[in-house]
Amino acid sequence: MSKLFKVFVPELFPPALNQKEMLEEIAEVKIGHGRVYSEEELSHEIKKMDGILMTSKVRMTQKVIDAGGRLKVISKYGVGVDTIDVEYATKRGILVCYTPGVNSDAVAEHTFGLILATLRKIPQSMASLKKGGWREEKFLGEELTGATVGIIGFGNIGFRLAKKLAGFEIRLLVYDPYVPNERIEKAGGEKVDLSDLLRQSEIVSLNLALTSETFHLIGENELRQMKSTSYIINTARGPLLDEKALYRALQEGWIAGAGLDVFEEEPAKMDNPLFSLDNVVVTPHLGGSTYKARKRLVIMAVENLLRVLKGDLPERENMINPEALHI
Repeated sequence: MSKLFKVFVPELFPPALNQKEMLEEIAEVKIGHGRVYSEEELSHEIKKMDGILMTSKVRMTQKVIDAGGRLKVISKYGVGVDTIDVEYATKRGILVCYTPGVNSDAVAEHTFGLILATLRKIPQSMASLKKGGWREEKFLGEELTGATVGIIGFGNIGFRLAKKLAGFEIRLLVYDPYVPNERIEKAGGEKVDLSDLLRQSEIVSLNLALTSETFHLIGENELRQMKSTSYIINTARGPLLDEKALYRALQEGWIAGAGLDVFEEEPAKMDNPLFSLDNVVVTPHLGGSTYKARKRLVIMAVENLLRVLKGDLPERENMINPEALHI
């Protein structure tokens, strides 16, 4: 029996669960090989597809969207949609869905872990211990208790991070021009402009979306405003930070250290200059990678796609461009 729809999944997001079986209830499903597809390759794959279920490895450019003449829905695992030309998808009447909130606690916890690991130099001292080292002065760390923490971006993740930090009696500064004061005050924070946050904070955490406005939000000018004893943490998107400027800042002592889960180029290359520095703690984009969060994310992404194909609608908050429905 032929299926009504065709769906392309460039890579199944682990855990695989029963994603393929769920989709196959109404669609013929093609599973890719998980590699990075070129624009030409993806354009070829998308030609006869009604939907695509994608990770951040996939770039839905105007050319690719044009190739998908039957495309009705783009469903994204996760919340970052910077690899999708949402504006053009909207013009084409293609709904873009994502999975907000499902991994907010996981990312907030990972951010919290990176803060502690960076302040206390945990990975560096661990590596030294395994090579026969013991307590050394270079591994003296900083305390989180009583510190001034600046959170840039106060959506689900930033808010949850603030709540988790509250037990350390921190002073909380927040920069987010789109969030009302009431939300920040509820978390015990103070709304400030970006310059004030950078100048006053011992720890700066990036927890905002990547857009044309936020690309390289933190560059040389911003890093030079920070204290020489301060640390920057990024678990959001790599291009929020100018990595060349960050390398200079860390190498020349403008700031004390950094904790990074995301990079300008992903997967990050082994020769990334930041990896050569002793005052950097890095993880391979694991912020949302817990079993519970991943399971919720996978189920929501699949259900978003299925609802659209069935002529139903996902939850309002799961649709990036609901205006596409009226085009």
